[in-house]
Amino acid sequence: MLVGRRWTATAFVTGGVALSFAWTAAPAGAATPGSPGQEPRKPLPLERLFDNTAVSDDGDPGGADFDGTGSSLSAQDLRAAGWAPGRALTIDSARLTWPRAADNGRPDNVRSDGQTVRLRGRGDAVSFLVAGTGGEASGTGLVRYRDGSSSTYTLTAPDWRSGPTGTRAVALPHINSGAGQRVETARLYAVTVPVERGREISSVVLPHDPGAADLHVFAASVRRAAEGWTGSWSASTSGYTAVGPWTDQTLRLVVHTSAGGPTARIRLANTFAAAPVRIGRASVSLQAQGAAADGDPVPLTFGGRERIEIAAGAQEFSDPVGFDVPPDANLLVSIHLPETVQAVPVHSQATQRSYLSPPGSGDHTADAGGEAYTGTLTTWPFLTGVDVEGGPGSVVTLGDSITDGTKSTTDANRRWPDVLARRLLGQSDVPAYGVLNQGISANRVVTDRYPGEGVSTDTGGVSALHRLERDVFAQTTVRTVLVFQGINDLRWGASAEQLTAGLRTIAQRAHERGLRVVMATIAPCEGESLCTADVDVRRTAVNAFIRDSGGEFDGVLDFDAAVRDPLRPQRILPAYDSGDHLHPGDTGLQAMADSIDLRQLTG
Repeated sequence: MLVGRRWTATAFVTGGVALSFAWTAAPAGAATPGSPGQEPRKPLPLERLFDNTAVSDDGDPGGADFDGTGSSLSAQDLRAAGWAPGRALTIDSARLTWPRAADNGRPDNVRSDGQTVRLRGRGDAVSFLVAGTGGEASGTGLVRYRDGSSSTYTLTAPDWRSGPTGTRAVALPHINSGAGQRVETARLYAVTVPVERGREISSVVLPHDPGAADLHVFAASVRRAAEGWTGSWSASTSGYTAVGPWTDQTLRLVVHTSAGGPTARIRLANTFAAAPVRIGRASVSLQAQGAAADGDPVPLTFGGRERIEIAAGAQEFSDPVGFDVPPDANLLVSIHLPETVQAVPVHSQATQRSYLSPPGSGDHTADAGGEAYTGTLTTWPFLTGVDVEGGPGSVVTLGDSITDGTKSTTDANRRWPDVLARRLLGQSDVPAYGVLNQGISANRVVTDRYPGEGVSTDTGGVSALHRLERDVFAQTTVRTVLVFQGINDLRWGASAEQLTAGLRTIAQRAHERGLRVVMATIAPCEGESLCTADVDVRRTAVNAFIRDSGGEFDGVLDFDAAVRDPLRPQRILPAYDSGDHLHPGDTGLQAMADSIDLRQLTG
């Protein structure tokens, strides 16, 4: 590692939050942001540094002072969200423990001011559970490694009352104070900062003097890299929608693999939720036909338990199970919901039929036959990932409805990421990466469609910038991110400058995490109602930026050239058009995937 080398990047995001990261290699014993010019402080466990009480009981709402004005979080609201004291929560693939003292009037967080936290392990990031009071709080801290090197980071904590909804870990419905309890949303945030992969961390120095606002830290952990695993399938949570209600029913979700392997695990997420969800049992099997399994489903456990509760905003990985997952195959993931569920985090446009048993029908996760599954779904609730053991890692395709597969043939797996996955499986020139489809229909780069809180009929997702941590950096063993997005921003009024700034930010933040970034040009859409001549002017400007980016990206894919009509380049070639003039059909999606030089996916 080079001594004294520094790289800083500032990320443009919506909601008034700017995230910046800096990397410095410093010799052992160098001055740190937490103690300029002084010897390093002795590292202590985070809970021994707590000096502020953020949580009060509703029976004594003035019993804590989080923000200096006598306001605090409700212990009852936290418990209702599943955030019980001492509970370990997985957020963006990092394990964070909610403070054990968080409902008994004792200090439960530390106001960041250069304290040295004992934190050990190897990983790809350090995750902090934070909130700002008095406004957004930001400051520079230090990660120390056991070999004597170090790296600086900038930690930004959005304000607990006014921060962006799209990036919060949990939202609570009340704020307590000496004057009683009032209905007002309080928010906590999980924020990660990059570290050098492979080096063992020995301690973390919290930011010193974060400015006029206070930066509160509740928990911190090293996010361990998922080495030895490859992501085979994924879906982004696009919203939080009302259902049923579903009571004592079983979901049987159909998903299509990219990479294969001898061992599997799944990921369930309760993203955007206001309450925990209880899972009775879960299983995985190969699909025979419809809801019928090819053989007996294999039961799944979570930390050795069949039944689990997933807290609001959290996720859970199943334990590894010996189950031979073929590449390019359909799986059935079955989930029993024993209690009433009225709203779910969902990927809304699956382009795939899944199945649902009737209300009160009980647990059918072990059924090989499909007779119990009398209902159908066109969404993917809760399920966000399937991983396989071994393999070279994964490529994430970050995009909107064209990546999501809108207008491709239902149940046929003809989305362009599916075609890319089959191309990778059929060659040996580059690693046969798993392909993780993180497309969301109607999604934008720089503005949210779904606001990030509450039950909504809008399932266009939070912006690509707001979901970048969850949908790219926290995915399993990501090597490359392939970005194909922006037409929705332009169709809804964003300037070319706003969009290029957003794309540039995605690249900067991905590079800070050591990822390869491949950017795709935006396809034409003349003839669609919102694709005016002015939209095409801005699209052309953005594509010119992508093609001549001066090395800001590690590769460029010209999807515009792959599908446009050479006689009228502002529209999709009619043979490739699905008929709505915005989305390519199966043939156009095939042409896009076939145009990719696979060597661009690897450095």
